[in-house]
Amino acid sequence: MSLDAEPAAPSRAAGTGTRSRDAGAGRENTGLLVVIPVLVAVVFAAWALWRGNADLDSIEARQLDWTTITTLLWQHVGLTVVSAILVVAVAVPLGIALTRPRSRALAPVAVGIANAGQAAPAIGLIVLLAIWLGFGFGTAVVALTLYAVLPVLRNTITAFEGIDPTLVEAGRGIGMSGAGVLLRVELPLAVPVIMTGVRTALVLLVGTATLATFINAGGLGSLIVTGITLFRYPVLVSGALLVALLALLIDWAGRVLELTVQPKGLRR
Repeated sequence: MSLDAEPAAPSRAAGTGTRSRDAGAGRENTGLLVVIPVLVAVVFAAWALWRGNADLDSIEARQLDWTTITTLLWQHVGLTVVSAILVVAVAVPLGIALTRPRSRALAPVAVGIANAGQAAPAIGLIVLLAIWLGFGFGTAVVALTLYAVLPVLRNTITAFEGIDPTLVEAGRGIGMSGAGVLLRVELPLAVPVIMTGVRTALVLLVGTATLATFINAGGLGSLIVTGITLFRYPVLVSGALLVALLALLIDWAGRVLELTVQPKGLRR
């Protein structure tokens, strides 16, 4: 009896440890979902209070006018969101295609090309595309998409290559088609890793979008450039602070989206 009972103890201990880690991870996610927006709101409120009481000259007051701030903010959000949608629309299907048996050999080539695009200086990529395609919002979106496609593409390939083949075979064994296995087995299992890449791309896009101002595409980078050019440090610091707060908020939104699209069976 004692010999039969002993092996069960480590199993119970391991199960308890796993549940404790999952519960801890769940509390951590919940805490971050609450803390980040509160932190952003508090810092933004403090900045707005300073803005309302600061002694600014005419140039600083014009640059930090609420109408100007709102316009630049929405331009920045537009650049980030449109680019992120294009990144997902390009990288996820491409990553899936590169994990299929017929095209798997091309995966290193595609990742290498995407890596080369991100290795190039962002400002150089944006300016070169502007010379080729013209200045404006569209060119900035193309440049940002090329610059941020790598993390999503790489994570998509990694996610699908890491799926247990026995699960795929089980799906086929119960009569699923190839598309059915992809949509009902592989994709749900790959979503958490893909979304990690999407969150990385979102934060990368927010920061890189500040450079869009150099090709007349707008965004909060205009405040930073103006502050540097005219030696107006309140404008410079305000631009940098607003970009940082937007990056935190976008990362929070990506985390919420990640938890929303994650299959229920995989949630902690």
